[in-house]
Amino acid sequence: MTAETGAARLRDPAAVPRLVLGIGLIVLLWPGFRLAEFDPAVLFDPRSREIMGRFMATFFPLATSAEFLRLIVKATLETLAIATAGMALALLVAFPLALIVTRRLSISRIGPARGLVAGHVLRLPARFVLMFLRSIPEIVWALLFVRAVGLGPAAGVLAIGVTYGGMLGKVYSEILESGDTRPAVALLETGSGRLAAFCYGMWPVALPELVSYTVYRWECAVRASVIMGFVGAGGLGQLMELSMRMLNGGEVGTILLVFFLLVMLADAVSAFLRKVTA
Repeated sequence: MTAETGAARLRDPAAVPRLVLGIGLIVLLWPGFRLAEFDPAVLFDPRSREIMGRFMATFFPLATSAEFLRLIVKATLETLAIATAGMALALLVAFPLALIVTRRLSISRIGPARGLVAGHVLRLPARFVLMFLRSIPEIVWALLFVRAVGLGPAAGVLAIGVTYGGMLGKVYSEILESGDTRPAVALLETGSGRLAAFCYGMWPVALPELVSYTVYRWECAVRASVIMGFVGAGGLGQLMELSMRMLNGGEVGTILLVFFLLVMLADAVSAFLRKVTA
């Protein structure tokens, strides 16, 4: 085999299409960057660096007074409670809708169109419900629920429950569709119901992935509950909004450190649950 032949075999046959695709993506993204007024050079402008440096310098030393730490602990527990209660509500919304939407659990798929019309009648509205719930950002839901139930954590719980119910339902159905469905199909063919086919045919196979995504969404819910605090939904976000209004950088720095610790906690919980369900 000559050197030219060896080089020809090592050459990637898809290199040119990938290069063309990459250039095409850059060309298409460029107008988007222009419309978004994205200019990285602004970050390196001397005036911008000076302003950012002065702002970051106010974060130190961190606020560590006993009174403020008590507020931090209370707000942290409130944030965790909002995220956890919101996720519990989201699961109550997501699981039934995911079971309805999942075509692999449809009895009509194993016979000559048995129950085909009924399946479509149920699945189509369920899909639209999931689309509607997740199409509106949780911050918007929080604004609406603050008007409905008043300021406080309840609005955050409802906002997370509604939005994340739509997200979880969609992803759960995709996980169930993409997994090994032969045990569930076998159960359906023997006359089993959808719920039994899910519990004994799909649940054991999909459990690790379902748990992993659920814990990830809980981590997102913690961050979302912080953001929703800026509109009066309680938790660390509301405390941070007050600290920023008072231009107290030390308090803001302490709250940011707590955010980081919460993400570390969520990551540890996720790793533990993956190990348990593996």
